[in-house]
Amino acid sequence: MRDIHTKTLVPRARELRREQTPAERKLWFLFLRTYPVKFRRQVPLLGYVLDFYAPSLRLCIKLDGRSHDSAEAQTYDAERSRVLAGAGVRVLRFGNAEVEGNFVEVCAGIVGRVPGLRITA
Repeated sequence: MRDIHTKTLVPRARELRREQTPAERKLWFLFLRTYPVKFRRQVPLLGYVLDFYAPSLRLCIKLDGRSHDSAEAQTYDAERSRVLAGAGVRVLRFGNAEVEGNFVEVCAGIVGRVPGLRITA
């Protein structure tokens, strides 16, 4: 799947890795970065930049802020999800507010949908 990524988005992906939202930083540094299943941050794929992607599982975790509330943004998000699903990539979506306010529940939600992951103390 790596060879399908969109090279024109690589500079944008690098910029997004440097300028993660607080919710993205929290999920990455406190949960995904050290998990046995390898997740990558800000991955260009099929014309989109995915917040977190596990190539071995073909799983994308997308965090949405308030900018995703408009009808136009929701249409764009639905199209992205359709394109990714068509390529066999599952998409899990969470709001930034969910990550900030219900971090343990978000982590449990990810673990519940990803085979082989466990929450450790």
